[in-house]
Amino acid sequence: MEALAGLSVILIVVALIVLFIILYFVPIGLFVTAFFSGVKVRIFKDLVGMRLRKVPPHVIVRAMITATKAGIMLDVGKLEAHYLAGGNVDRVINALISADKANLGLSFERATAIDLAGRDVLEAVKMSVLPKVIETPLVAAMAKNGIQLKAIARITIRTNIDRLVGGATEATILARVGEGIVSTIGASDTHKHVLENPDSISKAVLAKGLDAGTAFEILSIDIADVDVGENIGAKLQTDQAQADLQIARARAEERRAAAVALEQEMVAEVAKQRARVTEAEAEIPKAIAEAFRSGRLGIMDYYNLKNIQADTQMRESIAKPEEKKG
Repeated sequence: MEALAGLSVILIVVALIVLFIILYFVPIGLFVTAFFSGVKVRIFKDLVGMRLRKVPPHVIVRAMITATKAGIMLDVGKLEAHYLAGGNVDRVINALISADKANLGLSFERATAIDLAGRDVLEAVKMSVLPKVIETPLVAAMAKNGIQLKAIARITIRTNIDRLVGGATEATILARVGEGIVSTIGASDTHKHVLENPDSISKAVLAKGLDAGTAFEILSIDIADVDVGENIGAKLQTDQAQADLQIARARAEERRAAAVALEQEMVAEVAKQRARVTEAEAEIPKAIAEAFRSGRLGIMDYYNLKNIQADTQMRESIAKPEEKKG
């Protein structure tokens, strides 16, 4: 009896395990839910096949139920393929439903392509229905009269579903609009013209077709604020004048240095001449002594020479005060 009881327990455990495995691979509850929701799925080929392909059946079936209730008929195999490719099935289904209600004509293939490209397809559909307003950073530009203007623009954009895959992002729109503002202000003769007609910037920028190649369509460009900045023209002229002054000072200093160098050369040359004269004067006593020894110079001749020197020194001392007075 004990052996039979043990065998019964083992059989019950084995039966429970088998039942659990069957219920795991054959989600009866999910099949019943799909059946009463009007979604046709096959137990073995679809539900069991999803388990074997490691696709959560509840994700696919619930997405099918949501789409069917919204009047969108989809193929189970395509949903599985999108899931296996790494896509977000729920987001694609919600985007398709939103696009269908808004009559955007978004196909399943286009929606999955957008999703797999890394774009938020649901957000793109929402932006197609409800346009988004983005604001440029402060853009500074200078008119032809040299006055700087600072402007901020608000851009109303709408998603272009057809160009969403491979199209440029919002950053490109902002960069292009900023460039258009700079070129438009720069083409104005005076800053007053821009202040009087700020819509001229919007019209000029909008006419350039800046949304080409982007994932968006520009609906409007509005100048939110325009402020007067610095007088760049006057500042540039002042800087140029300052630079010219520095150059002139440098050249004058160069000429002064050259003159000082020339003067120093002349002083050095005079010093050399004086040294030569002093050297020559030092030879005079030697020559006089030699003349005494050789007899070419007598005592009276020597005294006459001294008298001439004394007379010359006296004349020089008398002439110096007159030179100072003159």
